[in-house]
Amino acid sequence: MKIFLVYGGKSAEHDISIISAYHILQEIYYEYYQVLPVYITPEGEWIKGQVIDTKEGIPTLSELRKIKGDIFDFNEFKEEKSVVFPVLHGPNGEDGTVQGLFETLNVPYVGAGVLASAAGMDKIVSKVLFKDAGIPIVPYETVTTADWLANSEEVAERIMNHLPFPLYVKPANLGSSVGISEVNNPNELEDAINLAFEYDHRVLVEEGVNATEVEVAILGNEDVHTSVVGALVKEAQFYDYDSKYVDNEVSLEIPADLPKDISTTLREYATKAFIAIDGSGLSRVDFFVTDDFEIYINEINTFPGFTPISMYPKLWEETGLAYGDVIEELIQLAMSRYEGRITRYGKQR
Repeated sequence: MKIFLVYGGKSAEHDISIISAYHILQEIYYEYYQVLPVYITPEGEWIKGQVIDTKEGIPTLSELRKIKGDIFDFNEFKEEKSVVFPVLHGPNGEDGTVQGLFETLNVPYVGAGVLASAAGMDKIVSKVLFKDAGIPIVPYETVTTADWLANSEEVAERIMNHLPFPLYVKPANLGSSVGISEVNNPNELEDAINLAFEYDHRVLVEEGVNATEVEVAILGNEDVHTSVVGALVKEAQFYDYDSKYVDNEVSLEIPADLPKDISTTLREYATKAFIAIDGSGLSRVDFFVTDDFEIYINEINTFPGFTPISMYPKLWEETGLAYGDVIEELIQLAMSRYEGRITRYGKQR
């Protein structure tokens, strides 16, 4: 079977995608699969790499960053006995756009579908769905570009009248803490909102909570499986991009030191969140847990990071599923979901 490993992309999370793809390549079972890397440049070109059929043939991380080859022909996706594995984070990859392409081409692909990808990527839409599903959320306000340009002072006043400091300002659609700011006073609010608008036309402003950040990994389609709960242990309250990927200032506590009933509730909420967005394949659901064990959902990531320091594969390893087995399960879930579509709509491939 051939795996089309699609990575890179036009998102600000381009580099994280490359790192995730590199480590996924290390764990694929080459006795069963061959892999064709397909690199999406920051400008949006799709470049076809060389087929990999042994671990010895895996490109280096540097080679993956500057892969050379022909422009990829989307018709190749329709090859028999193949599956697309999109290792893409953020807009133009994790937001339903590329998933729509795969649906239009009628090819099997790993991960969430169009609706789940779009809903999970959008922090504002997902909050509405989580609240409707009965999962606690932190108080928040939304800001649009039009409102901000029309009267930024009035918008800032509305936010500060409804939410106490500290605040967290985020682009509605992005991940890996890109474009996110911690705001501790009125003077910082304007700059934080302007920064977030560099990445999206809608901005989320959340009330900060003094809490531990914990995460649950999900694997499955209709049959949803959850991992043990993991916690992020950090000195600073704000877990930013550099903390995640540059400075390694954050350590992971797996399993998290929580009462059993709290861990059980977190796993139940994670399942509810996955179902609320119509998830499939995989997700990582992030929560806040306060000192008195109040729980708030933060967000759901429909394609979480697969880097060596990423929580998702580590959670499954602690739960009893090795990295390579997670990759294998994701491929099988993709095929199962595709076959289900054939049953409902008929084969067009």
